[in-house]
Amino acid sequence: MPKYSRAELEQALAIYNEAHQRASETGDWEPWVDLFTEDAIYKEHAYGEFHGREEIRQWIVDVMAPYPKMWFPQDWVAFDEENGAIVLGVQNVWPHPTEPDNPQFGFPNWTRLVYAGDGKFSSEEDIYNPFRDAPRVMQEWLEAGGKFAAPLQVKMKYTQSSAQQKK
Repeated sequence: MPKYSRAELEQALAIYNEAHQRASETGDWEPWVDLFTEDAIYKEHAYGEFHGREEIRQWIVDVMAPYPKMWFPQDWVAFDEENGAIVLGVQNVWPHPTEPDNPQFGFPNWTRLVYAGDGKFSSEEDIYNPFRDAPRVMQEWLEAGGKFAAPLQVKMKYTQSSAQQKK
């Protein structure tokens, strides 16, 4: 017996996507964060693990401040009704800074959401290569004229050097 129906997962993802898109357009991440349960866990492979909605809120507001127009189109979606999970192929994209018709700057990411019912998610995990893709694409965006909207406020917890030290 499935934990949640496909229809309920699809509806929850539509609400999540709408809040995510609105946050990317406005820079206001509050409504998106409110889709998480109070005890949610957010795993981010470069920045660490965040426990509880308020810790997630503080992190996302701070980490996204320099990139208010970054957006996250999805390449594919897989629904796991039995476990209440949704897995997405996502692109992390900065729009071209000077020429809107030119290609955007992006890198791939997998996201796994776990649905908790009542329109809330109990966890999110973002999976990507923080050592290769993100720094390279950000550098390309900066070289094309990209500018941070605010100073960087959050440092990556896991860097390539820290990963090498664990070996």
